[in-house]
Amino acid sequence: MNLLSQLLNQPALPAPSKQRRGIEIKSPREIDIMRQASRIVATVLKEIAELVEPGMTTADLDAHAEKRIREMGATPSFKGYHGFPGSICSSLNQEVVHGIPSKRKVIRSGDVLKVDTGAYFEGFHGDSCITIAVGEVTPAAKRLIQVAEEALYKGIEQVRAGAFLLDLAGAIEDHVKANGYTVVEDFTGHGVGRNLHEEPSVFNFRTHQMPNVKLRAGMTLAIEPIVNAGSKVTRILSDRWTAVTVDNSLSAQFEHTVLVTDTGYEILTDRTHL
Repeated sequence: MNLLSQLLNQPALPAPSKQRRGIEIKSPREIDIMRQASRIVATVLKEIAELVEPGMTTADLDAHAEKRIREMGATPSFKGYHGFPGSICSSLNQEVVHGIPSKRKVIRSGDVLKVDTGAYFEGFHGDSCITIAVGEVTPAAKRLIQVAEEALYKGIEQVRAGAFLLDLAGAIEDHVKANGYTVVEDFTGHGVGRNLHEEPSVFNFRTHQMPNVKLRAGMTLAIEPIVNAGSKVTRILSDRWTAVTVDNSLSAQFEHTVLVTDTGYEILTDRTHL
């Protein structure tokens, strides 16, 4: 979610070139603020996962997210960003990323729903995404969701000061491919902090097209593998936001905001202890 090039990878939401300031190392005070921003995001996603049910619309979820983000003293990171109209990205089934919330998009049992959101709190952003199995989904859909979430944690497990970005990219790619799925290469993770999208670009597959950045304590990364059941190739719909799989195969995504530490990592958007 750092604008690279029309020929390379894009962040999950486009970032203007003026935000390319190099990799920022956060101070302890800044990290504490990011913990608070990220906790707001984690809280909202946990609530949405518990709230969603067949018959709701993606606009219903968007309204809940905006209301709760503002109640907790933050503002939605996504709303108005390059004209994006929602506080969440809500992507159904073959939609990969950047689905626009709509009253016309009714959620049904069996849907694979990706919900991505961010919160801006006291000058810093938190960013996270979950994939929700709505109602009774197929075993194939369950398996895809499971592997996508596992891939995220395979990548996170590589994070520590002194490691390299392609260490985590390789771990993600290997797990996805070993399970017979594909990694979307059109979008990447990113640094996050004062800006929603910062350096470095966080790839989910091995590449020599960008520098293999060495991680340092104090970096904050949004790691977000997108996993497809079929082709890795995507296309953008006429709304100029929603990316879909070219073969209409299912897609799943998970994302956490992660702090690099001297000995490992801290998942700032962790939902397990809320």
